[in-house]
Amino acid sequence: MAVAGTECWTAEPHVPTAPSVELLVLGAHLSGQPLNHELLTLGGALVGTVRTAATYRLWALATVPPKPGLLRVASGGAAVVGELWALPAAAFGLFVAALPAPMTIGSVALADGRRRPGFLVEPAATADALDITAHGGWRQYLAGRVQPGR
Repeated sequence: MAVAGTECWTAEPHVPTAPSVELLVLGAHLSGQPLNHELLTLGGALVGTVRTAATYRLWALATVPPKPGLLRVASGGAAVVGELWALPAAAFGLFVAALPAPMTIGSVALADGRRRPGFLVEPAATADALDITAHGGWRQYLAGRVQPGR
């Protein structure tokens, strides 16, 4: 039994939210792009726009739908714009398990020094792909393409 005036006030126990994983997306999964619905369906939430460290090259791959491939390089790299999405950890596992080749998920260095899981590409897929690194990101590349009828 507590003595009057000596009771300790304690906050309600903290109930952690479901564990989540931040995923870097760079192309078809960006907000408004053709595969973004996959992240939304899995309960994903946009964290924000980020840049990679300046150690990557970006290629336009011959996939359907069109998507870019990011590859870390020893030299001649640049920063690339992408988005971080938070996915429930279980959903992240489902997402990665369904990922088609040549896409992979690996540790990507961000410009601010953090590392996050993110989209990468198998090196062989870049052999015949267009290097679009100079555009700085997928949206910038798409905006610069000449559209039929223009």
